[in-house]
Amino acid sequence: MPAPAPRALIAEDEPLLAEALRHELSRAWPGLQVAATVGDGRSAVREALALQPDVLFFDIRMPGLTGIEAAHELADAWPQGDGGTPPFPALVFVTAYDQYAVQAFEAQAIDYVLKPVEPQRLARTVQRLQEALAQRAPRPQGDGAALQTVLEQLRSLTALPMAQAAGAPPVPLQMLQAGVGTQIHLVPVQDVVYLEAADKYVRVLTAQREYLVRTPLKELAAQLDAQQFWQIHRGTVVRASAIASAVRDEAGRLHLQLRERPEKLAVSRLYAHLFRAM
Repeated sequence: MPAPAPRALIAEDEPLLAEALRHELSRAWPGLQVAATVGDGRSAVREALALQPDVLFFDIRMPGLTGIEAAHELADAWPQGDGGTPPFPALVFVTAYDQYAVQAFEAQAIDYVLKPVEPQRLARTVQRLQEALAQRAPRPQGDGAALQTVLEQLRSLTALPMAQAAGAPPVPLQMLQAGVGTQIHLVPVQDVVYLEAADKYVRVLTAQREYLVRTPLKELAAQLDAQQFWQIHRGTVVRASAIASAVRDEAGRLHLQLRERPEKLAVSRLYAHLFRAM
């Protein structure tokens, strides 16, 4: 019985570029079925979970979530442990030409397609995808190998901007400025238990109080001492010394119990390696 045709999901917010990619794929890989095309990051995650395709083409810049952020969320939500669960899809990022981005993808062995789509370059991507899917076929479904590979790639890809951020302060941030009504509160960083992204703000939680700041979490995280503050989720950074314990629930998900606050914090798969010893 012949193997089913591989399926793909395209996530691209510019309809003309999405159609161009779909057209060129039909020429470069006639056997590939494009199961769906979506225009934003959150739809990409939702449709990928529903369709469980073999290949993902994620645009880097999309509304809602970037391609990298969508890949993070999808990797965290991908079912694992069931023998009938398909492996995590092969991932390709679609990007306008950016030398830094291209170097980052190549360093982590993540394939990419440049916009506008060049047939010759796409043909090389298709060949790599076909080889990757062929190598994956003999493995038991649900073994998690493909997912672990993607998690390692995404971890390294995410760390690159932090390590090479232009203009990053030479000394870690010591004080946060938070507006409360007409007042500006100075919050010592050493008092912060964790930070959590919330819409256009970041919640800053100390043992007794909560503050809101407008600086994006990504910018704040880049200014904190990475030895003291650990990113545990796309939207959460916690002070390491504030962690009391790490506990797995029945589904195998990690949650942190804090010393100074009652709530538990979820740890995404991308950052679960921080707690392997636990």
